[in-house]
Amino acid sequence: MVKLTKINGQEFFVNSDLMEFIESTPDTIISLTTGKKVIVKETAEVVIEMIIEYKSKALKNWEIFNK
Repeated sequence: MVKLTKINGQEFFVNSDLMEFIESTPDTIISLTTGKKVIVKETAEVVIEMIIEYKSKALKNWEIFNK
Protein backbone atom coordinates (compact mmCIF):
# COMPACT_ATOMS: atom_id res chain seq x y z
CA MET A 1 0.00 0.00 0.00
CA VAL A 2 1.18 3.48 -0.89
CA LYS A 3 0.16 6.56 1.11
CA LEU A 4 -0.93 9.44 -1.14
CA THR A 5 -2.64 12.80 -0.71
CA LYS A 6 -5.78 13.80 -2.60
CA ILE A 7 -5.91 17.30 -4.04
CA ASN A 8 -8.19 18.32 -1.10
CA GLY A 9 -5.48 17.30 1.42
CA GLN A 10 -7.07 14.01 2.47
CA GLU A 11 -4.48 11.24 2.87
CA PHE A 12 -5.34 7.71 1.75
CA PHE A 13 -3.68 4.39 1.01
CA VAL A 14 -3.93 2.64 -2.34
CA ASN A 15 -2.80 -0.78 -3.46
CA SER A 16 -0.07 -0.05 -6.01
CA ASP A 17 -1.01 -3.21 -7.93
CA LEU A 18 -4.34 -1.55 -8.80
CA MET A 19 -2.65 1.40 -10.51
CA GLU A 20 -2.92 1.19 -14.29
CA PHE A 21 -1.82 4.67 -15.44
CA ILE A 22 -0.18 7.71 -13.90
CA GLU A 23 -0.66 10.94 -15.86
CA SER A 24 0.71 14.46 -15.39
CA THR A 25 -1.67 17.04 -16.88
CA PRO A 26 -0.10 19.05 -14.86
CA ASP A 27 -2.05 17.48 -11.97
CA THR A 28 -1.13 13.89 -11.23
CA ILE A 29 -4.02 11.59 -12.13
CA ILE A 30 -3.89 7.94 -11.14
CA SER A 31 -6.17 5.58 -13.05
CA LEU A 32 -6.98 2.34 -11.26
CA THR A 33 -7.86 -1.00 -12.79
CA THR A 34 -11.33 -0.53 -11.27
CA GLY A 35 -11.94 2.42 -13.60
CA LYS A 36 -11.72 4.96 -10.78
CA LYS A 37 -9.43 7.99 -11.19
CA VAL A 38 -7.83 9.93 -8.35
CA ILE A 39 -6.07 13.30 -8.52
CA VAL A 40 -3.17 13.49 -6.06
CA LYS A 41 -0.77 16.19 -4.89
CA GLU A 42 2.34 14.05 -5.40
CA THR A 43 4.13 14.20 -8.75
CA ALA A 44 4.16 11.15 -10.99
CA GLU A 45 7.88 10.72 -10.25
CA VAL A 46 7.27 10.73 -6.49
CA VAL A 47 4.44 8.18 -6.84
CA ILE A 48 6.73 5.91 -8.86
CA GLU A 49 9.49 6.23 -6.25
CA MET A 50 6.98 5.33 -3.52
CA ILE A 51 5.86 2.24 -5.46
CA ILE A 52 9.47 1.12 -5.97
CA GLU A 53 10.24 1.62 -2.27
CA TYR A 54 7.10 -0.29 -1.21
CA LYS A 55 7.78 -3.21 -3.55
CA SER A 56 11.45 -3.33 -2.53
CA LYS A 57 10.47 -3.58 1.16
CA ALA A 58 7.90 -6.26 0.37
CA LEU A 59 10.46 -8.30 -1.54
CA LYS A 60 13.04 -8.02 1.26
CA ASN A 61 10.44 -9.15 3.82
CA TRP A 62 9.46 -12.07 1.59
CA GLU A 63 13.10 -13.15 1.30
CA ILE A 64 13.60 -12.93 5.08
CA PHE A 65 10.58 -15.13 5.84
CA ASN A 66 11.38 -17.67 3.13
CA LYS A 67 14.94 -18.57 4.10
